[in-house]
Amino acid sequence: MKKLNFKLMFAGIMMFAGIMATTLILSDQAMAGAKLEVDETKWISLGIGVRSSFTTVEDAAGNGTSRSKDFNLDNARIYINGQIHKYIKFEFNTECFFCDNAALRNFDVLDAVGKFEISPMFNIWAGRLLVPSDRAEMSGPFYANTYEFNKTPFYPSDFSTTFGTNGAGVYGRDDGVNLWGSSAQGKLQYVFGVFNGLESSSTSGANQSDNLLFGVRIAYNFLTPEKNPGYYTSSTYYGNGGDIFTLAFAGQHQEDGAGTILNPGDFSGMSVDMLFEKVLGNKGVATIEAEYKVFDSDYNTAAFTDGGTCFCMFDGDAWTATALYLFPQKTGVGQFQPYVRYTDVSPDSSSDRDEFEVGVNYIISGHNARIAAFYQSGDIETKGLNYAPGVTGADVDTFQIAFQLQF
Repeated sequence: MKKLNFKLMFAGIMMFAGIMATTLILSDQAMAGAKLEVDETKWISLGIGVRSSFTTVEDAAGNGTSRSKDFNLDNARIYINGQIHKYIKFEFNTECFFCDNAALRNFDVLDAVGKFEISPMFNIWAGRLLVPSDRAEMSGPFYANTYEFNKTPFYPSDFSTTFGTNGAGVYGRDDGVNLWGSSAQGKLQYVFGVFNGLESSSTSGANQSDNLLFGVRIAYNFLTPEKNPGYYTSSTYYGNGGDIFTLAFAGQHQEDGAGTILNPGDFSGMSVDMLFEKVLGNKGVATIEAEYKVFDSDYNTAAFTDGGTCFCMFDGDAWTATALYLFPQKTGVGQFQPYVRYTDVSPDSSSDRDEFEVGVNYIISGHNARIAAFYQSGDIETKGLNYAPGVTGADVDTFQIAFQLQF
């Protein structure tokens, strides 16, 4: 393992300092979306979200021996929310999908949700929306506790790169309907949904019977109930949500939801996730998030080489854990939050992969304004989402500096 080049580290530190200085200058500006109210039951709001980073990866330059050095636009979103009746709301969000991948780049609809909110115990959301799954997906990149997304294997709607034929959704979204609610005290929260899942044409794809995908998530809050819009979650509240200890189960199933037309397989995925957050006596905040996943995709490994369009989902188990500490005192306009994370991915028919990450967040305005600098080491990125037998990939180190802003 090569050490980080000193000049590169110095340049990264200077860039980090520059971003912090710019943020200090702009910190007096309000961080809240614009809202137009017609009356008590009719309103519309507008917001934006941006995430951008600088990444350098060992041996990833074109010559195969130098470090790559890339500026990235990771997310660019427009948020539109509104209410047209006491019981009826809507949500419409856009995203620059795969913004730094020329072959996949597409600015399109992220969410288009009709919300029929009848009571805290029973509500219906329909349209293009988040499929029930693990906390990482329900939090998304903007409400996670680290900048980099969860490195455990994706559920179908996040593994896919398109809606419709030979796709199963994008960025955790799919077309379908969710029923959700919570107990009167808010301790027990549930969401159950039915979605298209993997869709196939008559000549390609595993799902020739056009089976639907079913998803469920059930969470129990042992301490303070988490408060989020609908069935969404956050992976930290920076101490503003009180003491939290939540356990949750998520599962998805689709017949013929993986593989190829010649070698199809039923997909079943399950995960258990935990969030613990404690406000300490010194007003510091300790946060621990953990998750375990097990997927059974049930297709023959011949699917990797049979010439068909393969939706070759992960098959095996994986786990990840993150520990963070938010210092109580402010440094400038924000608070430092160092953290460590470890992820282990063990496919049944491919090579194992893991990654260690250590970094520090600079929290200015919760999830609305924050900066991150972090180091990763492992082979998850080099082996990627390829779960075929015999996959190889070197352990490499990565350094990133990133910022996130929402209005």
